Amino acid sequence: MQENTGAAADLPGDADVTDDFGLAGVPDAFQRLWTPHRMAYIKGGQDQFKNKDDCPFCVGPTRSDEESLIVHRGRTCYVVLNLFPYNPGHLLICPYRHVPDYTDITAEETAEFADLTQTAMRVLRKVSNPSGFNLGMNQGVTGGAGIAAHLHQHVVPRWGGDGNFFPIIAQTKAITQTLDEVRKLVAEAWPGESNAQ
Repeated sequence: MQENTGAAADLPGDADVTDDFGLAGVPDAFQRLWTPHRMAYIKGGQDQFKNKDDCPFCVGPTRSDEESLIVHRGRTCYVVLNLFPYNPGHLLICPYRHVPDYTDITAEETAEFADLTQTAMRVLRKVSNPSGFNLGMNQGVTGGAGIAAHLHQHVVPRWGGDGNFFPIIAQTKAITQTLDEVRKLVAEAWPGESNAQ
């Protein structure tokens, strides 16, 4: 006996392609959100970026801001949108130098790193009015760093109700704005000189 999956019954042609067993491909009540662009990152794993030549945080600043999703370039550090954001406006603060650990950056880099984090929060409050933030650095592969070889800090804006069942049950996150739109809003709101290139 076939389990009732909530799919509409007796659609034209169903009898020709189904039987009494719930085999793969039998329609069910779930919608699929396909994200094939993430496969390159997933297949590469955490060990895919070991040196300056293949590190996206080293290569990014050599390209245009639009291409690399950079919203601000500082003296020792820069701010970039996360390519795989948890929420719209998810920013990363990165030193230009290819160093893995927070203890590896200089006093000057540490000061700018902290200043850019505060500025990122102020800008995100201005452009998208989040009610909170998650700030964090995952240090090392076992600490959860996706790119452990190059230090970076996450600045994730949060809103009431932004965490729902999708990430838990479907391992899917719905993002409401394109990266290009978010980059433009944040870069234009960043204080000081225009960051558009």
